[in-house]
Amino acid sequence: MLTPSLDSLKAKIDSKYTLVTLASKRAREMQEEGNKLLSKYHSKKNVGKALEEVAAGALTKQKQDDSIVYEDEI
Repeated sequence: MLTPSLDSLKAKIDSKYTLVTLASKRAREMQEEGNKLLSKYHSKKNVGKALEEVAAGALTKQKQDDSIVYEDEI
């Protein structure tokens, strides 16, 4: 069973696709830099830790700047 539950995560992030993207980017950041936003985690894996940060409200989606043009959008 997934901890935290998908329902509690969907209350924080509106789309499960956004949630997956956010959690995967944060997990990679934790793996490379080792920084943590919470003092205690239940999960041993970085993706689970990222989802716990979302559930706790420590990790949120940032509004995208529309003036930035990314390389894959050209």
